[in-house]
Amino acid sequence: MKIAVTAESTIDLPKSLLEEFSIRTVPFMVTMGEKMGLDGEITPEEEFAYTKETGKLPHTAAVNPFQYEEFFADVLKTADHIIHFSLSSQISKAYENACLVANDEFEGKVDVIDTLSLSTGIALQAISCRKSIDEGKSLEEVLALAKKRVPYCQASFSLESVDNLYKGGRCSKLAMLGANLLKIKPSIYVESDGKMYPGKKYRGPMEKVVGGYIDETLDRFPNPDKSLVFITYSSATPEALQVAKDKLKAVGFERIEQTTAGATVSCYCGPHCLGILYFNDGGRK
Repeated sequence: MKIAVTAESTIDLPKSLLEEFSIRTVPFMVTMGEKMGLDGEITPEEEFAYTKETGKLPHTAAVNPFQYEEFFADVLKTADHIIHFSLSSQISKAYENACLVANDEFEGKVDVIDTLSLSTGIALQAISCRKSIDEGKSLEEVLALAKKRVPYCQASFSLESVDNLYKGGRCSKLAMLGANLLKIKPSIYVESDGKMYPGKKYRGPMEKVVGGYIDETLDRFPNPDKSLVFITYSSATPEALQVAKDKLKAVGFERIEQTTAGATVSCYCGPHCLGILYFNDGGRK
């Protein structure tokens, strides 16, 4: 049986890694005023410029049922089964839409995983699935392992500002005003229920913030699977990236991948958002 692995564009992987792990994606839509485009065509830099100029956030739209129907049908031309990894059901309607189409139009041929994560947290799960498939495991074994690893996917970010979260309805006005007044740079964690929660708060330049955030994360989630970790960012200074790489190398991660968040994720986190994402199930079988 040939099993395909798919996801939405919110997986935030470059073309090279999508090809390496044979992952196909279907894009979210992004609208900036009168301009509409696909996540991947519209860049975070364009979004940040639009928000700076207008004071408004771009609008993002989840993949709709018609898009899923066309996408799954195309993938099944060369595959017998699809395992689709979807953006957290607590963040977007994408998972609900994918399940609707999978159950109504492709029953028995498409399984949809609620990753309860975002960005390269989705990528970690899709890559793990691909490795299980390549090892020759059965469909049942692959699905069981994919679902088992969902709660161990650590996804978090450090933010320079909460302004975009506020504009997108994910932060109260009081919290936004307080953060700006005190020049606070918070961390955000996607917990096991698939929702986002605040972590520690920091002050100072982003390279210092990134260092403190990574120390906090490794302390909270101290059992990493060291085979792969992502450094994913909307934008970042060379100094902040170097701090992140140095800390992760010191821990002993074998593969450290840097990726840029796409337009959908970057829209809400704003510029200079940087996160580390890894499985926190090291040593487990």
